[in-house]
Amino acid sequence: MSNQLSDRINSVTPSATLEMAAKARELRAAGKDIIGLSLGEPDFKVPDYIREAAIQAVNDGYNSYTPVDGYGELKTAIITKFKRDNGLDYAPSQIVVSTGAKQALYNVAQVCLNKGDEVILPCPYWVSYSDIVKLADGVPVEVPTSIDTDFKMTPEQLEAAITPNTKMLWYSSPCNPSGSIYSKEELRALADVLQKHPQIIVVSDEIYEHINYGVTAHASMASFEDMYNRTVTVNGVAKAFAMTGWRIGFIGAPSYIARACNKLQGQVTSGANCIAQRAVITALEESPTRVQYMVDEFKERRKLILSLLNGIEGFKCNEPEGAFYVFPDVSAFFGKTFNGVTVNNASDFAMYLLEHANVATVTGDAFGNPKGIRISYAAAEKEIREAVERIKSVL
Repeated sequence: MSNQLSDRINSVTPSATLEMAAKARELRAAGKDIIGLSLGEPDFKVPDYIREAAIQAVNDGYNSYTPVDGYGELKTAIITKFKRDNGLDYAPSQIVVSTGAKQALYNVAQVCLNKGDEVILPCPYWVSYSDIVKLADGVPVEVPTSIDTDFKMTPEQLEAAITPNTKMLWYSSPCNPSGSIYSKEELRALADVLQKHPQIIVVSDEIYEHINYGVTAHASMASFEDMYNRTVTVNGVAKAFAMTGWRIGFIGAPSYIARACNKLQGQVTSGANCIAQRAVITALEESPTRVQYMVDEFKERRKLILSLLNGIEGFKCNEPEGAFYVFPDVSAFFGKTFNGVTVNNASDFAMYLLEHANVATVTGDAFGNPKGIRISYAAAEKEIREAVERIKSVL
């Protein structure tokens, strides 16, 4: 009975990506041939050198509780990674390892936000940002962007969204779901606005950092000297290393935030999985070029899916510069009727594709952008071709 549950949990919206994946599994179990393009999950095997490190950890007898904030050797590997890839210098006291980047984000919200604090979210944003903020009694402030600006927030929009209650700015680059990447110059322009508001903390979600197609170089907000002590850099191994189920994420942050996250995590989950941590040491110590083959394959799939979707009248796509999603504007279909079903919004559209085309996508409403849907191309070429053909046939 919901009235026996807390107001907090009753106010939370289920994760739209996980909900759609569950519906797809139900339909498969009922005998339907569903193509799943809803989850952000690479379809590659974990690289051999990382799996071998995990097996070695098992054989070496790692099976005990881990330090709450991560093994010292892993923190050293993360520090090396931040310096090598991002030009960021962190001390061990500034690093916290968590059970996935999602827990890292949740930790940061819980330790930084008080009731009524506002968090600016450029839309579209990753599906869980808004509810993570609400769970910390914060107030999400959505800043709409459009396909015409490559789904990026301008300095003018940022300035207009700031109020005396603004506590944080959260964004991802490369962006989930749009694939857009903020250039160093664009981040600098946002940082110039933030300099006038020293109370604002920035959360820079860089989980897709290495899935970059070479148009815009990756940049970190914390690389600016005047933003370093105000920025929490969130990353992990799920996407670039195809390690979604290994559940290891981490932050580099001002020491006072890292200490607070460590304190909170010690009362919630304690330290992350011991075997996964040992494997991630190897993943981060090796050069990112060792997983470039996955990025090259994603780039080919991006080219394929864009060419196919652009062949469907009514789909309007930007060209993602990173990650492995397309976020087409499908508002041209709203108000139309197909096979007796009237599509009024993006949620209707995604559900129509699931039930009539047997293709699972995710509504843009969940990402704060009601005109689009998210389609993952972390799938085999054959599946991508078949999925788009099915979509085209039911429209």
